[in-house]
Amino acid sequence: MPGSTLSPPELLADRLEAPTLDDRSYRVIRLANKLEVLLVHDADTDKASAAMDVNVGSFGDPEDMPGMAHAVEHLLFMGTEKYPVENAYSAYLSANSGHSNAFTAPTSTNYFFEVAASSTQDTTEKQVSPFYGALDRFAQFFIAPLFLDSSLDRELNAVDSENKKNLQDDGWRLNQLDKSLSNPKHPYCHFSTGNLETLRDEPRKRGVQIREEFMKFHDKEYSANRMKLVVLGRESLDELQSWVQALFSDVRNKDLPQKRWDGIPTLTEKELLTVIHAKPVMETRKLSICWPYQDEIDLYESQPGHYLAHLIGHEGPGSILAYIKAKGWANGLSGGAYDICPGSGLFSIDVRLTEDGLANYEEIVKVIFQYISMVREAGPQQWIFDEMKGLAEVDFRFREKSPASRFTSRLGSTMQRPYPRERLLSASNVVTKYDPEGIKEGVSHLRPDNFRLHVITQGSPAGFLDQKERWYGTEYRCDPLSKEFLAGVTKAAQMTGQDRISDLHLPHKNEFIPTRLEVEKKEVDEPTKAPKLIRNDEGVRVWWKKDDTFWVPKANVTITLRNPLVYATPQHAVMAGLYVKLVKDALNEYAYDAELAGLAYGLQNHSIGLDVELSGFNDKMSVLLEKVLLKMRDLEVKPDRFKVIHEKTLRAYRNWDFNQPYHQVGEHTRFLNSEKRWTTEQALEELQHITPEDVARFYPLLLKQVHIETLIHGNLYKEDALKIADLVEKTLKPRPLPEAQWSIQRSLIFPESSAYIYPRTLKDPANVNHCIEYLLSVGDGRDRALRAKLLLFSQMTEEPAFDQLRTKEQLGYIVFTGARMSATTMGYRAIVQSERSAPYLETRINAFLAGFKKTLVEMSQEDFDEHKRSAINKRKEKLKNLDEESDRLWGHILSEYFDFEQGSLISLSHHSTLPASTSRN
Repeated sequence: MPGSTLSPPELLADRLEAPTLDDRSYRVIRLANKLEVLLVHDADTDKASAAMDVNVGSFGDPEDMPGMAHAVEHLLFMGTEKYPVENAYSAYLSANSGHSNAFTAPTSTNYFFEVAASSTQDTTEKQVSPFYGALDRFAQFFIAPLFLDSSLDRELNAVDSENKKNLQDDGWRLNQLDKSLSNPKHPYCHFSTGNLETLRDEPRKRGVQIREEFMKFHDKEYSANRMKLVVLGRESLDELQSWVQALFSDVRNKDLPQKRWDGIPTLTEKELLTVIHAKPVMETRKLSICWPYQDEIDLYESQPGHYLAHLIGHEGPGSILAYIKAKGWANGLSGGAYDICPGSGLFSIDVRLTEDGLANYEEIVKVIFQYISMVREAGPQQWIFDEMKGLAEVDFRFREKSPASRFTSRLGSTMQRPYPRERLLSASNVVTKYDPEGIKEGVSHLRPDNFRLHVITQGSPAGFLDQKERWYGTEYRCDPLSKEFLAGVTKAAQMTGQDRISDLHLPHKNEFIPTRLEVEKKEVDEPTKAPKLIRNDEGVRVWWKKDDTFWVPKANVTITLRNPLVYATPQHAVMAGLYVKLVKDALNEYAYDAELAGLAYGLQNHSIGLDVELSGFNDKMSVLLEKVLLKMRDLEVKPDRFKVIHEKTLRAYRNWDFNQPYHQVGEHTRFLNSEKRWTTEQALEELQHITPEDVARFYPLLLKQVHIETLIHGNLYKEDALKIADLVEKTLKPRPLPEAQWSIQRSLIFPESSAYIYPRTLKDPANVNHCIEYLLSVGDGRDRALRAKLLLFSQMTEEPAFDQLRTKEQLGYIVFTGARMSATTMGYRAIVQSERSAPYLETRINAFLAGFKKTLVEMSQEDFDEHKRSAINKRKEKLKNLDEESDRLWGHILSEYFDFEQGSLISLSHHSTLPASTSRN
């Protein structure tokens, strides 16, 4: 076989520190060309995957062609010498239940795919393995890409479309503003996405041969010794190793050094001690504080920045957030250290401001510096480190599997770090070394002479913002911080305990740390697919399933309190939403410890009623649930907190029209397709008239008469499940809601031969994009045979539609087709976001479907069967973790079809599988 005469690889590790229940086996090798590879054998996986992380990203872009690394990422998908057809890779993956993607980060570019683990259940031979074929095509990206002239302009248009998708996105805009106003000698200042101006038009004006520049970049920056490959499959480690040797040994090694930027500060004296005022697209208010920080890539054993982030970002009593929230200045706070690149780091704190908080942002900065001074004065606390270490160890010990390509992509990035190869799975999360000097060094960077501020608001006076950022057009102003303000900050940073705000203190010991982590594991021939209905009376229905698959000391509990009042009118829906937000606001300090300890809760309102959800370690789950239920029952609607929540909700409704167009069309379609669904405009109209007294009078009605539906799934016994239901009943004491009064979810049925257009004008005049959701009604969602045909048709059209509408016609970056399932009906949809008009996009979707009719009629039996097999594999894909199974079970309960077994959806009639069948027309 190819590669059999190659030099044997170097073994770097054959055992990795892994979670307790991890049944995979691992091996780390280095090929003769210095390509490092993590091999993962998973005998039970139904998806195989590989990822390649290349140690060059946007920081490696040439100064005169921003976006180069990102464009190269796009172009590698467009054909190789061995597989020259530009969509051969994606077509192969699609035909084998797979998909792929890639992303360009500052210091690396990450490519990944997943595919059916094997075409049959009982073979690992490469001749029949879709995985071997996918790996072969994937390897050629890094050996002999073509950079075809015929695809060059199209992919540069795709890059440009991707950039235009983000032009009105505040996340991208504000991030680029921060970068553009950083040290121009550090690559952090780069514009990373690129557009036609930077990648085609301006270079051509300078006489640059664009294709040659991309090829030079690939040749110069892509080297085997800079690459980290992760391969996960059913095959044995020896078999995977032989495949990798055969397919990747021809990747050229140029012995390039790892890119580093030592000695080049991200922010210099010129950028520090300034305040940047900027205007967002959406109605948001944010204060950001940023310090240049140490590069902690090599400090993975102790992670001082993680210790500091734990304290500064804490949300419990004594925290910065607890204090400024009580003052009515903030809705939220987050902070932490992050590595920019080898040689550079930043520490930042983001505060989501209220109106009063915006007026007092300078006082918030002083509070933050007071807290930092307290941390410095208290010194490193070993008990805090030990608590963090213990929580991380428990979390890692019981970590469950994630989707194959997410796992390989993440591990590919991780391999670029200087971790011991035996700790590739654990080093990012589990600290092992208490380093008080490292913590002191970290705190030393958070000084009052070493920071800069961002103040984000739409409320700046006219003419105040006097500049525009080059790439996104964000309006801003940059000024030195005043001497008076800096004097106040310096004073705050030097305060001692007697002068400091008394409400600021270190967190208390976490009472939610789980101590009972036992799981009674029993051998089962086949895990059960359906939960048991262990209680069913006029007031309560309890579904329970003891975990028999994942064996972790965790559980998921979902409780629906059915009440039609929750969604009876737009006013009711808005008041229910405010009630939910007020309960969560009141519980925030208490529940934060539980969240840190791996136990979270959720509360939401929807068209059926109220949902209470708990997930995580089951040890202290009932303690948290009781507290949530009591707060729901006894909530005091405080006018000051109502004002904050009301204003936040008002901004959220106003901001909705500034979301990405392809997000908006989905909500419009759900509105048009549902028997009862309220719009944002209706909600906004009602919100303006609702008072604290309205919510205080309303919410007891939501709990007074309900039907309780629960699913308890995980490491809980039948008795535990019944006790949870009893706890809900005894705490809330509701009257039973008769079944006749339950809300029913129904979808509208399209009349035969009808065609409707629902035009909407985007509220954001600066957004250059249009979007269409093209929906074809197929029929009753309960019809299994029809559903199977829809899923098969979706499988067959997914890749050809993307290839035609995005790759060839270049309509836009966002192109999606597939099945759309509603409450009682189903359909086939196509979504395209583009600079072209919606009517034009409709003609192109029509043209694609008309053309695909011919493709379908002429399709060979072999290709047709391949698509059937791919569709079947997708439906039979194994659940990866407890959460995925809980979601599946709850979906069947919520739909009230209770189709837990699901049966075989792919049971097509004989005539529909014949190549010449008229049913393909």
